[in-house]
Amino acid sequence: MITSVQNPRIQLVRSLLGRSRKRREENALVLEGVRLVEEAHAAGWTFRFALHSETLSERGQALVQKLIEEGVEVDEAAESLLDSTSSTRTSQGLLAVVEEKVLPLPLDPDLALILDGIRDPGNLGSLLRSAAAAGADAALLTPGSTDPFAPKVLRSGMGAHFKLPIQQMDWNGIRDLLPGFNFFLAEMEAQLTCWQADLRGKLAIIIGGEAEGAGEGMRSVNPTAVRIPMQANSESLNAAAAGAVLLFEARRQRKA
Repeated sequence: MITSVQNPRIQLVRSLLGRSRKRREENALVLEGVRLVEEAHAAGWTFRFALHSETLSERGQALVQKLIEEGVEVDEAAESLLDSTSSTRTSQGLLAVVEEKVLPLPLDPDLALILDGIRDPGNLGSLLRSAAAAGADAALLTPGSTDPFAPKVLRSGMGAHFKLPIQQMDWNGIRDLLPGFNFFLAEMEAQLTCWQADLRGKLAIIIGGEAEGAGEGMRSVNPTAVRIPMQANSESLNAAAAGAVLLFEARRQRKA
């Protein structure tokens, strides 16, 4: 059993959880909890190792047994050590380090979510989760957005990272990647509502940062501003809620 904070695996987990630069250098990330480890396993991601506590749930123990049978190195660690290492208050009894994997874009995408300067990890994770659920082909993050593989983003994404292609690129790259797309920008003061807009065909939905909105770079794709109708005197929706509404309105129109 691992009991020391000086253990090399504990040290690696802590550094990966704390520093995006370390995640890039190692090309690895930490998954916390049974749900995320299950999702990564089902998606065929490569595991470096896993750590679990003695009190791991029956469901978690069954998952650990599968990993062991597949040749993954699995160690038991003291529960207090996992709790102090985790980015959450408690570790849920299971941590795993996996190789970061960039899912390829489909050959002929027709629905993309563009996240421009989204800095809140919870909002970013929720947006990725909504994009995956709505059937988006990709999520594209501009410079200035937070690390999509940060611990809180992974937790909020609830497995979206294992299903949705997520790539970071500037506006020139986005424009070149999505020729023939219609770009729509979520904007509270827009005249056109999302109920009136035609969200069928090749579509990219742009969600700007929580405080400042989308940056000037988005003008290079000449987006159409669109708003979500709301009760008078209502505060604007946060980025995660606005993105979900527009994504599922696009899905509704496409399925009608």
